[in-house]
Amino acid sequence: MADGARIVCRIFGGGERALLLLHGNGEDHTCFQKQFAAFSERFRVIAMDSRGHGESSAGSGVTIAKIAEDAAAVLGALGIERASVVGFSDGANAALGLALSHPGMVEKLALAGANLFPAGVKPRFQLPAELEYRALRLCGRSSERLRRRAEIVGLMVEEPRYTPAMLGAISAPTLVLAGDRDLIRPAHTALIAASLPHAKLVTIPRSDHWIFDRQPVRVNREILAFLG
Repeated sequence: MADGARIVCRIFGGGERALLLLHGNGEDHTCFQKQFAAFSERFRVIAMDSRGHGESSAGSGVTIAKIAEDAAAVLGALGIERASVVGFSDGANAALGLALSHPGMVEKLALAGANLFPAGVKPRFQLPAELEYRALRLCGRSSERLRRRAEIVGLMVEEPRYTPAMLGAISAPTLVLAGDRDLIRPAHTALIAASLPHAKLVTIPRSDHWIFDRQPVRVNREILAFLG
């Protein structure tokens, strides 16, 4: 990337249609390890390590907007003009950013555990992140490693900053997924689905936020049926 960040991705399968996978906060592409086989039977799957995660470097810093731009750059570098995008948690938030900034690149969206703003997260999950972020920012004054960690945690505290009205500009058909015990407030997930012009909401039973790992058979089936 122009700011010096090195973005690493891995490719599975050789289908004519492209499918970009964007993982959540503090993870890497392996959070989709239970999806690679199923998805790559039909798609050319691009699994990206977001900047500051996995094997990708942080460059000038980590924000949701920069992750979205990195995703567009990865697709461009691979010669992919249009792809469907599956995003989990912060990856879902970045997928929304990609659909807003590069609408022509997005065919369909599957968003799991997305939020429009930090208050969409249930307090018992959000408060520990806020406390950790404050401590890391303080300690990061004397430690580059902790400063970088603060940037990652800060994605959950300071971002994203979308509005329901912004989502009205997204024309891509969208599947909105969440666990029935998700850390995202159910009403907030419903707001996301209601704000997208062409959205379908599916709640995965007996599952928390980590539906790709905990309920892979059901999740894979829902996403593949939606993508067609």
